[in-house]
Amino acid sequence: MTRTAIDLNSDMGEAYGAWRMGPDDELLEVVTSANVACGFHAGDPLTIDRTVAAACARGVAIGAHVSYPDLVGFGRRHLAVGHDELVADVVYQVGALDAFCRRHGTAVSYIKAHGALYNDLADDAELAGAFGDAIRAYGGDLAVLTLAGSRSVGVLRGAGLPVLREGFADRAYTPDGRLVPRGLPGAVVADPAVVADRGRRIATGEPIADCEGGEFVLEVDSLCVHGDTPGALELAVALRRALDDAGVAVARSR
Repeated sequence: MTRTAIDLNSDMGEAYGAWRMGPDDELLEVVTSANVACGFHAGDPLTIDRTVAAACARGVAIGAHVSYPDLVGFGRRHLAVGHDELVADVVYQVGALDAFCRRHGTAVSYIKAHGALYNDLADDAELAGAFGDAIRAYGGDLAVLTLAGSRSVGVLRGAGLPVLREGFADRAYTPDGRLVPRGLPGAVVADPAVVADRGRRIATGEPIADCEGGEFVLEVDSLCVHGDTPGALELAVALRRALDDAGVAVARSR
């Protein structure tokens, strides 16, 4: 695969009150898309407002980072929600972020699920269908950022939604292309050199190693570096430099 450009995204706005999370301002100088927490796993109104303003000032695309209603568990606990409840939760969160975007003269460009909801969507066609219904219910030309190679890609495309396939430079993968659960050793990759090499390989269509020593290729439209990973800024800078050196421009997809 010959690629000339790729999107680079990071999770942001995950502070809550006096609790700080991630070097958002610095990351906004490196990435091209910001997944902004909408209040269900993190993000209070003032944090959302400030994050949107900062992203807008730098021309960074803004995405709604929606979650199960799980502030205590940071959205990483699996919750059983029905179709109507998920639709209402997603519409509520996108609407909150959209209000702040309007305040700053911009708009929500895409939606990405967070944490447990993101992982649940990967192989649960019914849940992915409900997620698609929520996006269509909100309206507009919103794209959805979802796990590359997962079942959700086909389900969401089948719902008529623009789909952006996502790969992770700072996470380990299972042989079937799913993310290694965070509770397992090696699930999070924190070495800048390794993150940079993995991201470059994904972007240029080269194989990467899975957690069992095999290899596979991912086709992606956007690469993620988590804002809450230790040394997140160093990881993002190393990845962007590797992409530049490989002749892959970093540019927003939306």
